[in-house]
Amino acid sequence: MSIIQNIRERAAWLVFGLIALSLIGFLLMDAFVGRSRFFGNRSTVVGTVNGQKIEENDFQKKVNLMENQYKRNGMQINESMQQSIREQVWSKMIEDALFTDDIQALGLDVTDKEVSDMLVGPNAIPDIRQAFTDKKTGVFDANAAAQRINQMRSLWKAGPKKNGDNSQYEMSRSFFEESVPEIVKMRLQEKYMALLTNSVYTPKFLIEKSNADNSQIASISFVNTPYYTVSDSTIKVSDDEIQEYVNEHKDRFHQDESRSIAYVLFDASPTPDDSAKLHQQLADMKADFIKSNNPDQFLSRMQSDIPYEDVFVPKSQSHIPARDSIYALPKGQVYGPYLDAGSYVLAKMVDEKVLPDTVKARHILVATIDPQTQQPTLPDSIAKKRIDSIKNVLEHGASWDSVALKVSDDPGSKEKGGVYDNITFQTQFIPEFKDFVFNGKKGEARIVKTSFGYHYIQIMDQKNFEPAYKIAQLSKKIETSTETDNAASGLASKFAGENQDGKNFDQAVQKQGLQKLLAPDITPSEYSIPALGANRQLIKWIYEAKLGEVSEPFPVGDKYVVAQLTEINSEGTATPRKARAQVEPILRNKKKADVIIKKLNNPATLEAAAAASAQTIMHADSITFNGTAIPNVGMEPKVQGAAFNKQLAGKPASPPIAGNGGVFVIKVENVSATSNPNADLQQQRFMQEQQEKNMLSRMLMYSLRKNAKIKDDRAKFY
Repeated sequence: MSIIQNIRERAAWLVFGLIALSLIGFLLMDAFVGRSRFFGNRSTVVGTVNGQKIEENDFQKKVNLMENQYKRNGMQINESMQQSIREQVWSKMIEDALFTDDIQALGLDVTDKEVSDMLVGPNAIPDIRQAFTDKKTGVFDANAAAQRINQMRSLWKAGPKKNGDNSQYEMSRSFFEESVPEIVKMRLQEKYMALLTNSVYTPKFLIEKSNADNSQIASISFVNTPYYTVSDSTIKVSDDEIQEYVNEHKDRFHQDESRSIAYVLFDASPTPDDSAKLHQQLADMKADFIKSNNPDQFLSRMQSDIPYEDVFVPKSQSHIPARDSIYALPKGQVYGPYLDAGSYVLAKMVDEKVLPDTVKARHILVATIDPQTQQPTLPDSIAKKRIDSIKNVLEHGASWDSVALKVSDDPGSKEKGGVYDNITFQTQFIPEFKDFVFNGKKGEARIVKTSFGYHYIQIMDQKNFEPAYKIAQLSKKIETSTETDNAASGLASKFAGENQDGKNFDQAVQKQGLQKLLAPDITPSEYSIPALGANRQLIKWIYEAKLGEVSEPFPVGDKYVVAQLTEINSEGTATPRKARAQVEPILRNKKKADVIIKKLNNPATLEAAAAASAQTIMHADSITFNGTAIPNVGMEPKVQGAAFNKQLAGKPASPPIAGNGGVFVIKVENVSATSNPNADLQQQRFMQEQQEKNMLSRMLMYSLRKNAKIKDDRAKFY
């Protein structure tokens, strides 16, 4: 018994020791992978520009700010839009970082007086100028702008309330802590650009020389021996030759970090059986749909993809499929299920009546919110009393035009007496407004409450009466069943599990009759792959995988993807294999030119060149010095330049010229000049300087980026 007890005690200590070692190992592992809460060494830097760090928090703040701006403008933020926003923010933060060093070195600054001028002065920025410009007079109200900004400053300085609505504080904080610094930064960059662009100068003699050159016109005779007369199979271009060319033109062959994959797809789209099951499901709902007295609640309970809209739509403006069959239904009956763009639909005739398709109406609005900021502007009780007073005044004979101009809060109609003409069902109007003007009678006037405030509306005219219908649609998208999805997922998993290297991958593709697809040059921060769509998880795998590795299945849309990493390209100069597609045609034509020139054997005349190359003598008139192409030949700048070479004037033939499309031998027949006595040299100088300033602005950022050390680590975070 004592022996057994001794074993138990020793075993207990052994177990405790193993647990302790496991915990220590777990903590150390957590620390070394950079995500430990205890050691706190997870990087927060999404990138660097010339050693200047860009913090994840700062980057994400700016992304969120831009996303909110898009949302306020009614735009949907999907994955593709989110990626676009991130790229815009990233590019802007790089530009800001690149400008900062030069701006500081130059000692540029923005004074408080300049900031005031950009906010409330004659040079106010466009957003502020637009917000405080009188719509009627077009005059910017600097006092109103200053008053509002001072009010926001007070709210910002006071800080957030402990309890209550802090929306006004947040707006003020955002303005002074985010918007104003951006305005200052913009002004600094404008000063920086002005220093450069104002240094542009074009001397008069340069314009005169350019005019003289551009006035020249040449005519030539020539023999062209195209490169295609030498067979490609006779010309070999080695990797060493490509490498040499790349080394001599490194700027043209810089490549960013990228990776390439091959992949196969396993279809998980809905099958005919999935479609048939959904059709039967809707058919089974038909009786309940007919019995239902509340279409809105029924569609909501059945989770219809098309919500119920309690409005009448004129027959001529309806685009419902099978509408003739639906409109022939008695009230309360249901048509379907029928197919509509990937969905099955039941359509119920809720109601029908005769309505106009076009309405003319006028209104006066007393707003309770600001449509731009969605902030309250007037208490509801005061707005109601005000609209009642307006109604009373108008009913006692006051002029709509004058009352609307003086008191209406609708800038789109107040100067027209509140009138809106040609309102149709497609016109973007608030629902309560449209409901009254289409369902009311001509001459009728009523106070209508909407989310904007209180309207007093009068129906002035209604035209083109026709049948209109109120239809409820129970719509269900045809989706992949669990069985179909599991089958596709199973096939993809089996393929991935059995083919874990490149050789097996290719053999299995052939054996199973699959199509092997390619996705080249995927960069670390991309969110979508051409022809596949958005899948950030797949791209993350691509940058974690080893060369030749095969992935587990990734769901992309209605398919499963199994990918193999086929290529890893580091940032730097392209390899001969990567550059071959671009360089090989250039070097091949260069070698073909040597063959053709040797065959021509320094011809003394065009006739000799034509005989040696079995080509005909051709002619080109009206070749201009600044022209973009030679008639019937194309882009041949070397030939174009030779046409104005004074050393070739009077000679029976030029030396062979290796051009873009072939080897040319030319004879300059004539060079003349046209005059332009009406040329405005001053205007030409101005235009030339403007072009150079615009080019300088574009080239500046290109140059700064090219010479900067930029590291993009966003792929580790998103």
